[in-house]
Amino acid sequence: MMHVSYLLRFIEEDAPFGDVTSEAVIPEGMEARAVIIAKQDGVIAGVEEAKALFEHFGVDVGVRKRDGETVKKGDIILELEGNARAILLVERTALNVMGRMSGIATEVRRLVEKVRAVNPKVRVAGTRKTLLKPIDKRAILIGGGEPHRFSLSDAILIKDNHLALVPLEEAIRRAKAFSVYKVVEVEVESLEDAMKAARAGADVIMLDNMAPEEIEEVLEALKREGLRDKVKIEVSGGITPENIAEYAKLDIDVISLGYLTHSVKNFDVSLEMIGKV
Repeated sequence: MMHVSYLLRFIEEDAPFGDVTSEAVIPEGMEARAVIIAKQDGVIAGVEEAKALFEHFGVDVGVRKRDGETVKKGDIILELEGNARAILLVERTALNVMGRMSGIATEVRRLVEKVRAVNPKVRVAGTRKTLLKPIDKRAILIGGGEPHRFSLSDAILIKDNHLALVPLEEAIRRAKAFSVYKVVEVEVESLEDAMKAARAGADVIMLDNMAPEEIEEVLEALKREGLRDKVKIEVSGGITPENIAEYAKLDIDVISLGYLTHSVKNFDVSLEMIGKV
């Protein structure tokens, strides 16, 4: 779980000068009980984050469903007891975090199961197409996917804009000389560049926006030259829940989709106040 200080910035943004409604309406020392409930079926995530936020403000939390568990509509996820103002202060932020993370985890789980049914060795990964990386990357992991790079510092990924400035083979040579510890991945869009990358010693080749037939050509060429087992093959671009199974049939290693985070559909969770203690 991420550090609570990261999560508190959302509370500070939501209540920069306090929760004026609760301060005006709710007596200062009132204690209350509440529950957080799933309003749809899916994979729950963000439970630990919500728990940390409520506990930071002195609310007692009972966990009924843990991160990664499948839930049904109406299931109680968390039981809360404590200062009523504190519960209401955290409510929307906790629900937003859980809703986003559960939405991602639910979709990741669905796609992982779809891919595994076709080819158990293929991994489903996210991308860096998000501004909420600690939340989104953890949600991908909870759903059973690969988070991909967390940041630009994690691994070397040579993309088209790098190659517009430095030739492919030189870029790989420079990358491999830079560090023996960093994985070197190269994004390519043609059979020719894929072969150049493999011959130059790339660890991972990302085949970007290629149709399944084009990817098959690359795989066959790599096998002919005895290079297939020396590289990981990632495919990305133009992949959707509708066509992902077609890509999973191929002899590839990873399918990455920015869709998992940039087009996430929020999972419906709600907080219901039970009453005063």
